[in-house]
Amino acid sequence: MKSPNEKFRIGLIGANNMGWSDLNAFMRTPGVECSAIADVDQSVLDKRAAETEKNWGNRPQLFKDYRKLLELKDLDAVIIGVPDHWHCLIFCDSLAAGKHVYCEKPVGNSVEECQVMLRAARHFGKMVQVGQWQRSGTHYHSAMEFLKSGKLGNIRLVKCWSYSGWKKPIVFQPDGPAPPGVDYEMWLGPAPQRPFNPNRFHGDFRWFWDYAGGMMTDWGVHQLDIAMLGMGAAFPKSVLAGGGKFGFPDEPSETPDTMQAVYEFENFNLLWEHAKGIDAGPYGRSEGISFIGNNGTLVIDRNNWALNPELEKGKDGIFKYKIEDLPDQFRPGGVDYLQLHTQNFLDCIRNNSPEKLNCGIELGVNAAIVCQMGNIALRTGRKLFWDAEKQSFKNDKAANRFLKKEYLNGWKMPKY
Repeated sequence: MKSPNEKFRIGLIGANNMGWSDLNAFMRTPGVECSAIADVDQSVLDKRAAETEKNWGNRPQLFKDYRKLLELKDLDAVIIGVPDHWHCLIFCDSLAAGKHVYCEKPVGNSVEECQVMLRAARHFGKMVQVGQWQRSGTHYHSAMEFLKSGKLGNIRLVKCWSYSGWKKPIVFQPDGPAPPGVDYEMWLGPAPQRPFNPNRFHGDFRWFWDYAGGMMTDWGVHQLDIAMLGMGAAFPKSVLAGGGKFGFPDEPSETPDTMQAVYEFENFNLLWEHAKGIDAGPYGRSEGISFIGNNGTLVIDRNNWALNPELEKGKDGIFKYKIEDLPDQFRPGGVDYLQLHTQNFLDCIRNNSPEKLNCGIELGVNAAIVCQMGNIALRTGRKLFWDAEKQSFKNDKAANRFLKKEYLNGWKMPKY
């Protein structure tokens, strides 16, 4: 356990997008040093090394192979910011190397990977935080407290959504050589061998089943996580889903641009929906979660939460609210929730208090598995029933085949 006065050395694995955002959040805490960066793209390495030196005064060690970074003995923790299909291998290798781990969401790219990562985390006993940073948001906390009050009455339905007008169609690009300085074989890792294509690389990899799960695992893992937190729920009894490439049918991607999934829990239903290329979502919000109760509805997004009380007619014939309305409860100005999330991780390491992690491995695994269930229901085209004890679908061999990803190119699934 480090004292507050000791320098905390961190390594970044995958430095192009969210990994870099995560590192910037970590570096807002005094006493943190970025000691090393690993990335398969030399141009990304060079860019981030220069920015690290300019912003924080030291030049990190650079590696094309993350395993060399993990050999550094004085490294305390790593950030895993690589594409989803690499999370499990790097996660398990990092724990085996004695590092604490901050892992971007979704924690795993299959149900099997999630289960392996959970066992590995328990085996090595290191601190693990999953990047579902909404769990560190103060206005999310106050909304959860209101839900606990019971004022909404019986909550029978929860809706989650992400409408992403910022997402424009991918344009066709031909296969070709990888850019100079890119170790494409390392980027593929355990995924199937395919020619390099820019549409399957930085950023847009998430729209292809080889590497990720589309909007469901990108945004759904955030929203479904908060929905289940509010309801005190874990796994649903069943799931069905529908969708497809309805908005951009000619886009050279695989995951659906439009999708709805219905999860059946013990006493409520949970709905997920997404639509790429559209901003006008439910309740006039491009993303959010709504908890719909007999007395009113609580709606929350990344900016605020609000109440929509139900009306009832009194004996005097006058309509009134079933519960007292409240002004919108806004996110505090100037507060960076990602920084709060990384600070929570550092505090738990320094104090050896895993029970205080805002999103430990169990929570990350649960949300990722529920998202995988939705995608599997979509791909099988039928209602699926979940066995929470066995962590598989009941009496459905075809659906259960989607629980695993085949590891290729000489890479092996970790055994924990």
